[in-house]
Amino acid sequence: MATVAPTPARVASPGFISRLEAWPTVTSFIVLVGGWELIGRSLNQPFFPPLSSVLNELAINQAEIMAALGTSLTNLVLGFIVSVVFGVGLGLLMGAFRKLDAALDIYINALLTAPSLVFAPIFFAIWGLERWSIVAVIFMYSTWIMVVNTVTAVRTVSPEMLEMGRAFNAPRIKTWTRIVLPAATPLIMAGIRLATGRAVKGMLNGEMFIAIVGLGKLVKDGSGRFDASLVLAILVVIIVVAFIALWVVGWVDARLTRWLPKTSR
Repeated sequence: MATVAPTPARVASPGFISRLEAWPTVTSFIVLVGGWELIGRSLNQPFFPPLSSVLNELAINQAEIMAALGTSLTNLVLGFIVSVVFGVGLGLLMGAFRKLDAALDIYINALLTAPSLVFAPIFFAIWGLERWSIVAVIFMYSTWIMVVNTVTAVRTVSPEMLEMGRAFNAPRIKTWTRIVLPAATPLIMAGIRLATGRAVKGMLNGEMFIAIVGLGKLVKDGSGRFDASLVLAILVVIIVVAFIALWVVGWVDARLTRWLPKTSR
C-alpha cells in the first residue's frame, strides 16, 4: 500500500516572530499615549495637562530645550565614561585580589546605599559652579553599582573553567583575558545597564541642585512657575535620553556577548 509522506510543519519566519513580539510594546505605548491624553482632558487640571499640551510646549520651547539638552548630554557622557572606567576597573581589581576586596567592600556598599546627593555640597565647595561638580554627582550615582556587579561577575566565573586553564599551564594574564573577562562580561554589562539609569538621575539632580544648567535648569524654572506642561515636556526628553543611553549600552552588550548561545523563550 502506498504511503503518503507527511506534510512538513510550517515554521514561522523570524521576521513574523519579531513582529509578533513587538505587538505588546506597541499596544502598551498606544494605551499610555491615549490614556494620558484622555485623562488629561477629562481632569482639566493644570497639574496634569494632556499629552497634546506637553507636545505643544516642546514645540514652543524647542530652541531652548535643544541648547539645554546639549549641555546635559555633555555632562552625562563625561560623568558616565569616568564612572565606567573607574567602576569596572576597581571591580576587576577587587575581584582579583581578595585582600583588596576585604579592605574596600564595606566602604563600597556604604557608598552604594548612601543618598548620593548629600555629597553635592562637598563637590560645590571644591569645584563651585563648574561642570565637574555635576560630573562628580553622576559619578557618585552610577559608579558603585558597577563595582559591586563587576566583583560578583569575577567571583562567579566557573571554577571548572579556571581549572582547565591551569591544566593547560595558561599564564595568569591569558587566564584573565581568555577565560575570566569573557565569562564575567554579561554580569559586568548588567551592572553598566543599571548604572545608566542612575547616571541620568544623577545628571538631572546635579543640574537642578548645583549649577542650575541644562535640562535640570528648565525643570527647576518650570517647577518654580508651576508650569506642569514644561516640566512634563522636559521629563519626556529625559526619558528619551535614558532610552537612547540604554539602547547604546544594550548594543555594546550584544556585540561583546554575541558568543553566548541563544536561548528560546
